[in-house]
Amino acid sequence: MLSIDPKDIKTSLLHGYLLSAVAPRPIAFASTIDADGRANLSPFSFFNVFGSNPPILVFSPSRRVRDNTIKHTLKNVEATREVVINAVNYDMVQQMSLSSSDFPEGVNEFEKSGLTMLKSDIVKPFRVAESPVQMECKVNDIIALGTEGGAGNLIICEVVKFHIDEDVLDENGKVIQEKLDLVARAGGSYYTRANKGFFEIPKPLATVGIGVDCLPEDIKNSMVLTGNDLGMLANVEALPGKEEVMTFVADLGERYPNIKSASHREKHKLAQNYLSYGDVDSAWKILLS
Repeated sequence: MLSIDPKDIKTSLLHGYLLSAVAPRPIAFASTIDADGRANLSPFSFFNVFGSNPPILVFSPSRRVRDNTIKHTLKNVEATREVVINAVNYDMVQQMSLSSSDFPEGVNEFEKSGLTMLKSDIVKPFRVAESPVQMECKVNDIIALGTEGGAGNLIICEVVKFHIDEDVLDENGKVIQEKLDLVARAGGSYYTRANKGFFEIPKPLATVGIGVDCLPEDIKNSMVLTGNDLGMLANVEALPGKEEVMTFVADLGERYPNIKSASHREKHKLAQNYLSYGDVDSAWKILLS
């Protein structure tokens, strides 16, 4: 068995071991606003519930391991002392992942991920309309656990308003876990889903995707493509060029000879099939053909 003294290895390596060993972890999809009222949305898997009377949630936006900077969420809760914690189910997992890209300060991740801003009842940050459970919170305390890269910052939140989609409740008002269909985080690019096991989503941290707000209108408003599909398509740095598209379509000609004259709906269905296998590049080339 490998035995390790945490002080003897790089923080980045230790970070990876911890995320793989302590898993799966629930996801706090945290919505905040900055001092100027600009919306921010970001997921955190250092998260759990720590009491019900009063109802307390704790999540931790850690200092970035790579450069010891702090996240916009932490700045925002320090300034406003309010946050909405939204649950993440499978239907929105790709959009949630896209929102974790390192967008510049002031960029609205609701718009980039294609998720809907819903006005809260008590606090100022917006709720995620697509989330099956939304918890408006006041921040009771913020505890810094260190000053170096990888150090946590415990944000202790008290839930002041709870919202839950009635479609996930039974006749007695209890949650049907299978209908809630939450996802959880594991190490590397792995997530897990109730009753379905592990699956992977490429981590978006190395690049910044174009965002759902920058998708062509016919794709953004598609009646075929799901939110997860849009999240995958929007998590690219740039679209394929004309020559790439033409070459791909020519190679595709034997299997789909009418692809150039196909309707938007037909192309969207075909692209969706490629997306189901994780082939985002081919899906884009079909959509742009």
